[in-house]
Amino acid sequence: MTKGKWKVITAYYACYNASYSILMRCGIKSEIHECTIELMNLFDFDEHDIDYISKLKQDRIHVQYYLKEIQLDDEDDVKEFILKCKQILDSPGSLQIEEVRESLRKIM
Repeated sequence: MTKGKWKVITAYYACYNASYSILMRCGIKSEIHECTIELMNLFDFDEHDIDYISKLKQDRIHVQYYLKEIQLDDEDDVKEFILKCKQILDSPGSLQIEEVRESLRKIM
């Protein structure tokens, strides 16, 4: 793989793991990437954030499995996404965590 392809792959996993860490902080384990992305709605992510990581996921799949030539648009977007995850991760108190858990209990 070329350097550009690795950027797409690592960008996706950096963003995915940053968002997944928020779930882990709440005691939620999700092994399905699509479910993890869907659960971002429980936190302070907007549609732009969800669309961004969904696009990164699709780009990673195309690069990794179908050997498409896709370049990462902007590394700063990845940094901003990870920073937003860190801010969300640092912000939830025990009350917000319980609200998230209760929301999931209602869904299940």
